[in-house]
Amino acid sequence: MNQYCLGLLRRVRGLAAFSSILSVALLAGAPAAWSFPWDIDMYRGSAVQPLSRAPRVMPSDTMPVNRGEPPMSTEQMTVKLKNPLTGTPENLAHGKDLFMTNCAPCHGESGVGNGSVAFLLKHQPKNLVTGQSKDLPDGYIYGVIRNGILLMPSYADAMSASERWQVVLYVRSLQQAAAGQNKTAQK
Repeated sequence: MNQYCLGLLRRVRGLAAFSSILSVALLAGAPAAWSFPWDIDMYRGSAVQPLSRAPRVMPSDTMPVNRGEPPMSTEQMTVKLKNPLTGTPENLAHGKDLFMTNCAPCHGESGVGNGSVAFLLKHQPKNLVTGQSKDLPDGYIYGVIRNGILLMPSYADAMSASERWQVVLYVRSLQQAAAGQNKTAQK
């Protein structure tokens, strides 16, 4: 190598040594500083117990789970429960609204199991009009709505007891309408 390259190499080595000595000196001489004082707040603060207090006060009639209803299985409801509501126009109208909101996406507007999301489901929803459910007691349908069954989820938190009975009334009206159409078609 020529003299110029050797001189340049010595200068680079010297500069690297100087910069490393300078950085060590700065780090060693720097006072310990807490640049992030909040990093120990987790140790100083009081312990948080999740859900020790309700996240918010729930307005009345928003979560109708087990409101005045004893826990029962669907089989017990089939035997013990009878629909306390009558088929008034108001009950049927509200039952229809609830059915269209909660049931029709799977069971269809007419209850035959052809709802708008039925093609997404692994198993076809039950036909509520001409299927087996037309022969089942009202307590069974109520129990299935409340507790769910097989692939159908529970609607205990979505509907109050009276709303479930209104849906049962509406399903019965669909069944009666289908039975009337069958009789007319047979004549």
